[in-house]
Order: sequence, then structure tokens, then C-alpha cells
Amino acid sequence: MSTPAKTLSRGETLKQLRLKHAESVEHTQGLLKEQKRMQQEFCSLFRERPRTVPEMAQVTGLPTEKVLWFLAALKKYGIVVEAGMCGDYPLYQNAEEH
Repeated sequence: MSTPAKTLSRGETLKQLRLKHAESVEHTQGLLKEQKRMQQEFCSLFRERPRTVPEMAQVTGLPTEKVLWFLAALKKYGIVVEAGMCGDYPLYQNAEEH
């Protein structure tokens, strides 16, 4: 018969998990901070007027595909909405201003 494995207290287990995953937690927290910063920047630009993806890319200095990806996420969660068209491009604005 085998001897029971040493069981750790809940606090000890959590401490070990924090140490084991510290790098990934730090990386994830960095990503969340960057996303929050981008959301605030985008929303402040939309307060001025509705904008297209190319306009947002030009103003922020981000690649167009990153702006489009981020706007799609903001639209999915109801933070921004489409507010018409400008040529071939949809205009985006803050949802509460729509």
C-alpha cells in the first residue's frame, strides 16, 4: 500500500502556483493594460468625431489590421458602433454618443 502524498495547505498551494505562473500572469496583465490604454485612446478620438479605420491608423500610428481587430472587439462588446459611411469605409463612434 502506498503512503499518502504530502498535502499542502491552500495558502502554500496558491503560493506555488503564483511562483510557477508569475511570468504568464505578468504578461497577461501587461496585455490588459495595453488594451485598456488603447480603448481609452480610441474612445477619446471618437469624442471629436466619427472616424474610419484608416483615419484611426493614421492618428494612432498603429497598423490598419490592428486597428480593425481592436475596433471589431469594441464593436462586439457594444463600446463602439458604426455611424454611417465615408466613401468605402464605415465610420465608427462611441456607442453612448449614437
